[in-house]
Amino acid sequence: MARFDRCTGRYIYLTIDGVEYRVYFEESGAGVPLLLQHTAGADGRQWRHLLEDGEVASRFRMIAYDLPYHGKSLPPVGPAWWTSAYRLTKDFLMKVPVTLSRELGLERPAYMGSSIGGHLAVDLALHYPEEFRAVVGLEASAATPGGYQPFWHDPRISNDFKASVMYGLMSPGSPESLRRETAWVYSQGAPPVFKGDLYYYSVDHDLTQTAEQIDTSKVAVHILCGEYDWASTSEAARELAERIKGATYRDMPNLGHFPMSEHPELFLQYIRPVLDEIVSGGA
Repeated sequence: MARFDRCTGRYIYLTIDGVEYRVYFEESGAGVPLLLQHTAGADGRQWRHLLEDGEVASRFRMIAYDLPYHGKSLPPVGPAWWTSAYRLTKDFLMKVPVTLSRELGLERPAYMGSSIGGHLAVDLALHYPEEFRAVVGLEASAATPGGYQPFWHDPRISNDFKASVMYGLMSPGSPESLRRETAWVYSQGAPPVFKGDLYYYSVDHDLTQTAEQIDTSKVAVHILCGEYDWASTSEAARELAERIKGATYRDMPNLGHFPMSEHPELFLQYIRPVLDEIVSGGA
């Protein structure tokens, strides 16, 4: 008898800034809608383990999407996108989950993301608090300058190099097979995408002067960080949470930059209390 995953996948058309994008997403579960954003240069496969968790699926409608140009979300048809360098901006990135939520008819979903997705969590809390009931920023910081470098898209640099750097961002205690799986996803990204995503990560995302403006009476804010993450450190994540009145912070010992994919079983131990608070409506 055939064995299937819990999740199902399909495409939706999103119009952002006058351009139509065919966006792929996978979902599972029922209950509170929860949008799941992947890291820079990767895709929604990073969330496959969470999508398969029966307990979470019993309370949340989880939706993991591939950003345009990532995974199964191809570049748009029509614009000559190949004539200019790919560069992810804060304005465009914020519009993706907001537009997706509206097109799916979601009622104030929760949001969770890691790395660029973690940064996006707090940008959404600042600029679109009315759209979300809660945001969860994994590996989030007020700013992470310095990462947007030319060598991330250079004919002398292979995708294997990018994958090996990402491998080094994970905890040595995470299962080897899942660390390798996470790196494998990175080896498959389109060559310019990782560098282009880092424009948002290291340049366009900057809450150093505005983090205190986030109003947690409008949207709950939760920040978590893995101890082995040297790109977005625990110290920086904790400092960000302390600057947002009403935000929560949790350390994630024995995890790195990709908690949901490098060690999903341990990640679930840290994220379940946060999910409990979101279901109960607490801050």
